[in-house]
Amino acid sequence: MSPLSVVLIPFAGAVLIGLAAKLPRLRDALSWITAIAFFGGIISQIGPVLEGAGRSQTVWTLLPGLEFAFSVEPLGLVFALVAGTLWLVATLYAQSYMKTLRYGNLGRFFALYAISLGAAGGMAFSANLLTLFVFYEILTIATYPLVAHDGSAQARRGGRIYLGYLLVSSIALLLVGIIWTWAAAGTLDFMPGGVLIGRLDPSWLPLLAGLFMFGIGKAALMPIHRWLPAAMVAPAPVSALLHAVAVVKAGVFTVIKVSVYIFGIDFLARTGASLWLAWVAAFTILAASLIALTLDDLKARLAYSTVSQLGYVVLGAMIATPLAILGAVIQLAVHAVAKITLFFAAGAIQVAHERTKVSQLGGLGRVMPVTFAAFAIASMSIIGVPVFAGMWAKWYLIAGSLQGGHWAFVIVLLASSLLNIMYLLSIPAKAFFGAPARGVDDSKVREAPWPMVAAMVVTAGGCVALFFFPEPLYMLAQLVAEGGKA
Repeated sequence: MSPLSVVLIPFAGAVLIGLAAKLPRLRDALSWITAIAFFGGIISQIGPVLEGAGRSQTVWTLLPGLEFAFSVEPLGLVFALVAGTLWLVATLYAQSYMKTLRYGNLGRFFALYAISLGAAGGMAFSANLLTLFVFYEILTIATYPLVAHDGSAQARRGGRIYLGYLLVSSIALLLVGIIWTWAAAGTLDFMPGGVLIGRLDPSWLPLLAGLFMFGIGKAALMPIHRWLPAAMVAPAPVSALLHAVAVVKAGVFTVIKVSVYIFGIDFLARTGASLWLAWVAAFTILAASLIALTLDDLKARLAYSTVSQLGYVVLGAMIATPLAILGAVIQLAVHAVAKITLFFAAGAIQVAHERTKVSQLGGLGRVMPVTFAAFAIASMSIIGVPVFAGMWAKWYLIAGSLQGGHWAFVIVLLASSLLNIMYLLSIPAKAFFGAPARGVDDSKVREAPWPMVAAMVVTAGGCVALFFFPEPLYMLAQLVAEGGKA
C-alpha cells in the first residue's frame, strides 16, 4: 500500500462511522474494521523499510522544493506501529467503557477517535515539515471535542486550555521555526544527517532549537505543559489516546524527527546548541515527578507522570548522542504501552466503583486484583525495573548520557526512578495492603467489564514482552540513530 492509502484509511473509516452513528452494532463493527485495516496497512510498510527502501509519495507540489508528500522511514514506522497496535486494544476498551458509563454521541466520539489516529499516521509518514505540521494541527483540532466530550463546564474549560496551549505554541513558535528552516536551508525535507549544516550560523542554532522544542507543545516541555493535566477531565479512553496512542507520542515523535532529520545529531552535539534544552528537560523530569507526589487525584498524578516521562525523550534527543537517540526512540514505544495500561486501570476503577482519588484505593486491590496487578506491572516498567520493557529505555538514556560525558543527567534519571517508585508503586501497594478508606463499602466492588480487563491484560503483557523480545524495536531505533549522523 502507498503511504497515502494507509493514512486515508482512518479518515474514510471516520466518515462511515459517522454515517452509522445511530446504528450501534454497525458503528462498532466499522470502528473495528477501520482499526484492523489501518494496522494492516502499517504492517505492509515494514518490509520495504527494513530493506532500506521505504515507500515515498508526492501528492501535491506547492512550490519547487515545497511539497505535500509522504515517506516511510524507521522512526515514522515505530510511531505508526505504536499508534496502530494500541488503537486495536483501545477500541476494545473504549467501546466497553463508553457504553458502561452511558456516554452519548458515540458516533461523533468514535469518528473523531479515527480521525485522530489518521492524523497520527499522517505525521508518522510525513516526508517534510510542511506535511507534518498540517497533520499536527489536524490532530489538535480533532482531539479537542474528545477532551470536552461530556459537555460539562469543567470539560469545556479543560478543552479550551488544551486547544489554546497547543494552537498558540504551534503557530507562534513551531511555525516560525519551520519558516526559518525553509529560509535557511531552502528545504523542509527530512534528510539523514539534517539539512542545516553549512546553511545556518551555529550561533543561531540554540534559538531555532528552542522554537521547535517549545513549539512542539504536545511534548509538554515545561512551561508548555499545563494543557495535559487540564485535559484529564476527558473520559479514560481519551486520556489513553492523549497519553499513549497519539497526542503526546506525536509530540515526542516530532522532537526526535526534528533532532535527527532537520538538525542532525552530529550538528547538535558538535555545537552544544541543544544542551540548554537538555537541562530544561531534566528540570521537567524532576519537577513533574515532585508535583505528582503531591496529587491525590489518580488521573492528575498520572498526567504529571506523563509530563515527566516525556522529558526523557526530549532529554535523549537534546543530548544528541547515538545511544541517547536510541533510548529516546525506545522510550517512545515502551512508555506508550505502560502508560495506556495505567489509564486503562484508572478507568476500570472509576467504572467499577467511581473512585478517582488515590486516598480511596486502600484495600481495593483485594477485590480488583487483575486491575491492580496490571497497574503494578506498568508502574515497574516506567520505573525501569528489570524484566519490564522500560528498563531498556533508561539503560540507553543513561548510556547516551555517559557517551556525551553528561554525568549530571545520569543522576537526574536515577533520581527520577526513585520518585517513580514513590508516586506510582505506592498506589498498588496501598490497594493490596492498605486498609479500606473510611466510610467506603467494598462489598459490591468487582472487576470492570471483561473487555476492559482484557485490554489491560494485553497491554500489561506488552510491558513484559518488550523486555524479552526487544530486537525488532531495537533494530528500528538503531536505524534512526544512524540516520542522524552527517
